[in-house]
Amino acid sequence: MNDTLEIKREAQLRETARRLLEDGTVGYIIGWGTTRFEDKTAPLFAAKPEEADRLVWNEYCINSLAKYSLDDKYPEKKIGICVRGCDSRAVNRLVNDKQIERENLFLIGMPCSGKENSVCEGCSHKNPVVYDILIGEPVEENTEEKASAERFREIEEFEKMSPDERYEFWAKQYDKCIRCYACRNICPACSCKECYADQYMVGWQGKQNNRAESQVYGLTRAYHVGDRCIECGECERVCPMGLPIMRQTKKMLKDINDLFGNYECGVESERAPVLGEYDLTDRDEFM
Repeated sequence: MNDTLEIKREAQLRETARRLLEDGTVGYIIGWGTTRFEDKTAPLFAAKPEEADRLVWNEYCINSLAKYSLDDKYPEKKIGICVRGCDSRAVNRLVNDKQIERENLFLIGMPCSGKENSVCEGCSHKNPVVYDILIGEPVEENTEEKASAERFREIEEFEKMSPDERYEFWAKQYDKCIRCYACRNICPACSCKECYADQYMVGWQGKQNNRAESQVYGLTRAYHVGDRCIECGECERVCPMGLPIMRQTKKMLKDINDLFGNYECGVESERAPVLGEYDLTDRDEFM
C-alpha cells in the first residue's frame, strides 16, 4: 500500500466530510476512526464539522459500514457513508432489497488497494461501483483472469475431498459454533426485521446449542444469503470461533456461476438476484 497516497486520500476525506457537514448536505457521516489499538479501527459517526478530523483511512479500515444505515431508515438529512468496492455493493444489495432508499444516502467513494484482510486478495472491485463523490483517483483493478482464479480457488480444492471428508470437516466446525449470530448481524444480505432463528416455531429452528441445530442454522443462513452475497467476508471476519463461513457461501456462488454464467451480486444497482430472475433461454442441464 502506498502510504503517501493513503495519507493524502485521508486528508481529502476529512476535507470533503467537513464540507458536507458544514453545508448541511448530510446529517452525519459513517466512516472509520482510531481505537486504542494501532492495528484496529472502528466505525465512526461524525455529526459535527469538527468531528471530520477523527476520520481515518489506512490499511486497517476493514469494517463494513453500509448496514449501519438500517438503524436510521428515515433520516432528517442524507446519511454520508464511506464506501469501498465491497461497501458499495452492500448498498446496492440493501437498496434492491428495499431496506433503504438510495436518495437518503450520500456515498463517499474510497478507492481501495486492499486492507489487512484475507478476503481482499481476490477482490474484483477495488473501486466503488456506485458513489456520489470519489476521493482521489481510481486504483488499478485486478485483471479479470486473476480475480476469477482467486475467487473460487479454495472451493475447487475443497471439492476434491470426498463427501464423507467434507461432512466430517463441517461437523467439526459446527461443534464450535456458539450461535451468537454475529455472522447474521453483520451481513448486508441478512436484513429481515425478524430472523427465523429468533422465532419460536416447533420443528423449525431449535434453541439448543448442539451440532445438529447449529448445522441447521448455518445451512439455512447460507441458502438465505445464496445469490445475494456480496462476498465482503464480514461474516467470517467477525466469527469469534473462526468458522470458515465464506467457504459455504462461495460454494453456492460457484454452483450458481456454473449453472447461470458469470454472476456477482451488488455490482449492478438495478439487477435482481440471479435466482429471482427467469429467462426462457436459461440453461436447464440441472433439470
